[in-house]
Amino acid sequence: MDLGLDNRIAIVTGASKGIGLAIALELAREGASVAICARGAEALEAAAEQLRAQTGRPILAIAADVTDQSAVSHFVETTAAAHGGIDILVNNAGSPVTGTFEEVSLEDWRADLDVKLFAPVYCIRAALPFLKQSDQARIININSIVGKQSTPDYIANSADRAACLGFNKVLSDNLARYGILVNSVNPGNVKSEAWDSTLDYFAPGSELENWYRELASITPLRRVAEAHEIAAVVAFLAGKRASYLTGASIDVDGGLTRHI
Repeated sequence: MDLGLDNRIAIVTGASKGIGLAIALELAREGASVAICARGAEALEAAAEQLRAQTGRPILAIAADVTDQSAVSHFVETTAAAHGGIDILVNNAGSPVTGTFEEVSLEDWRADLDVKLFAPVYCIRAALPFLKQSDQARIININSIVGKQSTPDYIANSADRAACLGFNKVLSDNLARYGILVNSVNPGNVKSEAWDSTLDYFAPGSELENWYRELASITPLRRVAEAHEIAAVVAFLAGKRASYLTGASIDVDGGLTRHI
C-alpha cells in the first residue's frame, strides 16, 4: 500500500528510543524526511545514525526539551528551514508517572502535565504556520489507554492523558477549517524502555520478561505489543489514505481496555 509519504516532512518528539524511534523509522521507511528530538543529545544522535543507516533518508536530530517553549520553537523552525516546510507532527514525548493520589507529589504532577499536555501545545503552536501550508497536514498525538480507562496506580497519568484526549478532539474541530487532520493513538502495554522507570513500582524485583508475561496473561491477544505495531498505525494516519479521519482516538492495545 502506498501511503503517500514520499518526501513528506515529519517531526517526531521523544524519538531517541522506544515508540518514538519506531515511529521515526516507519515514517522514514515510507519515504518521509524526518526530524527527531529528545533531551539527551548522545542518545538522540545514536538514534539518528541508526535511522540513516536503515532507511537512507535525511534525518535531522536536534536535542530539545519539549517543555521549553523556546527550544521547541527552535527545533520546529530549524526543521522547516532545512526541509522546506512541515507536513506531519507526531507528539510522542513523555513517560508515565506512577503512584496513587497520596503518593504523587505536586511537583511530579505538574511536571507530568508539562510534558503530556503543554509540550504538545508548544509543538503545535510552533508548527501550525507550516502545517497550514501543507496539502497533507497531520497532527498525531501519542496518548495512552489509561486516559480512557482509569488506573488507580497511574492517577496523574490517567488524569493528564484524559485531558490530552479532550484536547485532541477539540483541536481537530479547531483545525479542520485548514484541512489539518488531528488524531490520537493510544497504546496499551508495549515493549519499551519506558518500563525502566516503572517496573520497580509495579513488580519490585521482577525481571522485565516475567513482567511482560504477566501483562500478556491479562491481554486478549495474549502478548505485549512491539513498538513497530504502534508505529504502523501512526504511519497510516500520516498518509494520504487517512484523508477523512480526524478527531479519532484509536486504541492499540490488543483488546486490553474494556470500555466501549
